[in-house]
Amino acid sequence: MNRAIHAAFRRDLKRFVDALSAFPAGDRKRAEQLATAWANFDDQLVYHHEGEHEIAWPALEAVGVSRELLTQMDAEHETMAAALASARSAMGTLRSTASADDAQAALAAMRELQTVTVRHLDHEEAEIEPVYLAKKDSPEIKAMGRKFGQVSPARGGRFFAWAIDGAGPEEQAALADTIPAPVFAIINGVFGRSYRKNVAPVWHG
Repeated sequence: MNRAIHAAFRRDLKRFVDALSAFPAGDRKRAEQLATAWANFDDQLVYHHEGEHEIAWPALEAVGVSRELLTQMDAEHETMAAALASARSAMGTLRSTASADDAQAALAAMRELQTVTVRHLDHEEAEIEPVYLAKKDSPEIKAMGRKFGQVSPARGGRFFAWAIDGAGPEEQAALADTIPAPVFAIINGVFGRSYRKNVAPVWHG
């Protein structure tokens, strides 16, 4: 599940870099489209990493992950937060101007965000994922999963629609396996409509 979420972040970052590299100067419609997709990405990344700090890290420490490693992870989150803030500002400016210069500034900020984010995701997967797998049946990790699942249908639907957009078969299966199939169908089908209506067309036309 965590790897599937990380894959969605990687996909979106590449989409933004590709879109900004080819941004047509003066195209306010495209700038607005990218701003819409950015609002979703920004929210998903912030929500995910706040949840890791508040929910995942205590559970992982309880099953043996060192405080030193978790401190490293939080430091990487802080680096990402700074890059995210820069990208947020640049994307806001591009939305207002749609200029070539601001598209290039947004591209530079996005590439930096991509670099620090992917570096962190790689590190987390190498260090933390084996613990998730080894301790998946422990009470602490099961409780962690239940806490992550306590979200509104609207957020859950938007999350699943986003995470599954462009996911491979293994990632799709990992996402679908988190909740019973009928519930997944309803949450993704009904509450994921806003993502499919407003964000997916930014990438798929």
